[in-house]
Amino acid sequence: MKRSLERHRNILDFALSSLSRRKGKNLSLLAVYSLIVFIIASIVFFTQALKREAGLVLQDAPDLVVQRMVAGRHDPIPVAYAEKISAIRGVSEVKPRFWGYYYDAVTGANFTLVACDDPPPAAESIFIGSGVARTCRLSEGDFLPLRDLNGAPALFSVQEILPAASELVAADLIQMRGDDFRRLFDFPRGRATDLAVGAANQNELKTIAAKIVREFPDTRPILKSEMLRTYDAVFDWRSGMVLVVLAVAVLSFIIFAWDKATGLSAEERKEIGILKSIGWETGDVLLLKTWEGVVISLSAYFSGVILGYLHVFFFSASLFEHALKGWSVLYPEFRLTPVIDPYLLCVLFLLTVGPYVVATVVPSWLAATVDPDAAMRS
Repeated sequence: MKRSLERHRNILDFALSSLSRRKGKNLSLLAVYSLIVFIIASIVFFTQALKREAGLVLQDAPDLVVQRMVAGRHDPIPVAYAEKISAIRGVSEVKPRFWGYYYDAVTGANFTLVACDDPPPAAESIFIGSGVARTCRLSEGDFLPLRDLNGAPALFSVQEILPAASELVAADLIQMRGDDFRRLFDFPRGRATDLAVGAANQNELKTIAAKIVREFPDTRPILKSEMLRTYDAVFDWRSGMVLVVLAVAVLSFIIFAWDKATGLSAEERKEIGILKSIGWETGDVLLLKTWEGVVISLSAYFSGVILGYLHVFFFSASLFEHALKGWSVLYPEFRLTPVIDPYLLCVLFLLTVGPYVVATVVPSWLAATVDPDAAMRS
């Protein structure tokens, strides 16, 4: 055992000295290799962190949301539905919700307007998210001009800017009184945007949803679990689109690495011939080239993963945050909580380290089987 370890240590020392003799070539390969791992690792870290944040946000979401559908589109639902739904066995509460979207032509941003349970103290006063304040350059006490459905202007006084800790969910949020919301959108009396339904037993949600559809065929119940699956699908789709855009760069690296690994230089062939002529076995040569490939690939892998971690969790993935966050104009600013999925890191390891080591060993094996004199003359 000790002799085997000593053999590996000596060969590793020789592999490091061999790599240092071709410093420029190996450093350029290492830089490109690390860059590709860095990009892929950043996308993986960022997507997983956003999924986690979405899951935490939806923990406070209602168990079931009931929408009314007209001609396949979301339509205001009669508040009277709430009374009949609350009578269904297993329903603990039913709460009408009033919310909508407002397009601001000045900034080009879409705001989310909500009639909140704890409304501002006075009429035409609002609470706004940090993103709205930043985009419109507002402070507490300033006025935000909005236009109602008929185009008439209305000035809303900013009473409070919501804390930055809530920016992931409240960046584009404007909270106002129910009367102001109805007047701004000319919202019909006796109607709500949707109904938030709570259930005493989570296992009965699907049964409750089925009963709601039977009682009100024009409604569409949405379970919290379905919301979570939708967020996961959206983030997976966005990360996949970014990877597709970067596929050309990844393919270029694969071609570059394969060309480097399979096309041994005359110097490397001569080195292998010299080693064979002084008594090295083919297995020793393969072990040497394996260690060279492992040193390069592991260095690139760990460098790329560490840089990707710092990029996402310390610099908020500034290179491609706009592509993954999803807001068109109004972008939230927040610090993600580190999330590391060992399974995805293992997959990334197998896809980046394994192929390179194999591509390094195979041509070296072919060169090692050639007569040493022929290898040194090549």
